[in-house]
Amino acid sequence: MHWEILEHVFWGNRILDYIIAGLELAAGILIIHIVVGFLVKRFRNFSEKTVSTIGDFFVNVLKNIVIPFFYLVVIYISIENLLHGKLYLVKDGKVNNFMLAVILLFSARFLIMLIGYGLKMYFAKSGDDASLERSIKGILIITKILVWTGAIIFFLDNLGIKITAVIAGLGIGGVAIALAAQAILKDLFSYFSIIFDHPFKVGDFIIIDDYLGTIEYIGIKTTRIRSLGGEMLIFSNSDLTDSRLRNYKLMEKRRVVFKLGVVYQTPLKQLKEIPKIIESVIKNVKDTVFDRAHFFSYGDFSLIFEIVYYVIGPDYNKYMDIQQEINFCLKEEFEKRGIEFAYPTQTLYVNKSPS
Repeated sequence: MHWEILEHVFWGNRILDYIIAGLELAAGILIIHIVVGFLVKRFRNFSEKTVSTIGDFFVNVLKNIVIPFFYLVVIYISIENLLHGKLYLVKDGKVNNFMLAVILLFSARFLIMLIGYGLKMYFAKSGDDASLERSIKGILIITKILVWTGAIIFFLDNLGIKITAVIAGLGIGGVAIALAAQAILKDLFSYFSIIFDHPFKVGDFIIIDDYLGTIEYIGIKTTRIRSLGGEMLIFSNSDLTDSRLRNYKLMEKRRVVFKLGVVYQTPLKQLKEIPKIIESVIKNVKDTVFDRAHFFSYGDFSLIFEIVYYVIGPDYNKYMDIQQEINFCLKEEFEKRGIEFAYPTQTLYVNKSPS
């Protein structure tokens, strides 16, 4: 008597069929949890034991792609059993439209994740941690548009929609749009050039024409530079790639040239000692490389020496600190030896004529 209840038909299926479908669904979800949980644990252990982040990538794929996909497959199988095979998976050599949509959905997501991971590895290897997130975000926007557009076109084509004429129309329209938006496309390609060629990155100090400042943001169309005065300078990407700019952040060492003058009354013996004094001072300052020091020329009111040395590193404040230390030391050494720095003077000769 109790078993007869299971034979009652409800919405075209026996109650027993609903119970079987529910058990299949529960068993499928349980198996997915067990298998995927095991794989996630293995990949996490692998990731902890190695420097590589490939384990974390596979964990994300399992959680965001594999688990949802198999959930839908299990649900699909359960419903298909209730419909007694009417919801076919493959018919006449073609995949069911629902399953095709699911496959395309998760394939597109996986491709985007794979491209994102590849870009992350590329920029991490290049040492661009500061601009990593922004760079990937900008490229992924374009990647998503291309991938999803391709997936939708493929799906519509499998539905039997004549997509060829639409693509031809889009091609003609695309040419017209490209002609009307040449500047935008040029900035877009310049963006890719900046991202992959690395002429500069966020945090670099650059000079372009009469403008100078620090890179704060690199966008798909524009790059923003914070000037020394505090104002924001906005350049189109094509302006930067078409210009000759100087990137001081990429300097390994800074060449410094400066001059100093001593009075004409300085004895020859002291004049010959000055280059050695300068060399000794510079060599005793940390992070400097001495190049040369010479008696350069006879000035209007001084004997001029020219000095050349290098500062290790691109930091401007570091260079100024070193130059200041050198100036202090030279002042101290010259005072010890009684050598006088020159300053603008003028001698007036008065010829007194007899009255």
